[in-house]
Amino acid sequence: MFTGIIQSIGRIHEYEARGADARMVIFGGGLDFSDVALGDSIAVNGICLTAVALTADSFTVDVSAETLHVTTGFMPGAEVNLEKALRLADRLGGHLVSGHVDGVGTVHRFAPAGESQLLEIDAPHDLARYILRKGSITVNGVSLTVNAVSGARFALNLIPHTLEMTTLRHLQAGSRVNLEVDMIARYVERLAQYMPAQFTQATDKD
Repeated sequence: MFTGIIQSIGRIHEYEARGADARMVIFGGGLDFSDVALGDSIAVNGICLTAVALTADSFTVDVSAETLHVTTGFMPGAEVNLEKALRLADRLGGHLVSGHVDGVGTVHRFAPAGESQLLEIDAPHDLARYILRKGSITVNGVSLTVNAVSGARFALNLIPHTLEMTTLRHLQAGSRVNLEVDMIARYVERLAQYMPAQFTQATDKD
């Protein structure tokens, strides 16, 4: 589990295709690896990956074909948002993030709004029902609050601190981004599918 609070901006140093899979070496950008062990999870642009090798300033991950197919941002030399896995004693500064990307969105607009930046993203149609005003969403691993929703398009406001501490400052119209919707919305939908019919009928009458 993660919080969506980025701890470092890393960089993909090596990218080795292994059939349909890949192995990557990622520089940590100052991320403290002293409490990271082999097998631990690190979120890379919002994607939960397992460290299979470690040095003082880098870690290595294996990425499956499925992960490569449903995510974006794994280009050699690319900057990436990094977050170590949440510990039970940590502050939950963002929201509960699984690191399992739900889909890839496309930036519609990225423009100044006072001292901040307005970010509008077109989400995949099947994710739109999970995105609501003042709800949480993860964009390239960053926990953000949705300010407005229109169909499958939603708007966010990025404050200067977020721009400074993440790779989101590099976005532009047409950029593709990893999206993870609020997991609570998914659980609510699943529970509703199994809600007893008599309870549903009683609620409808109230």
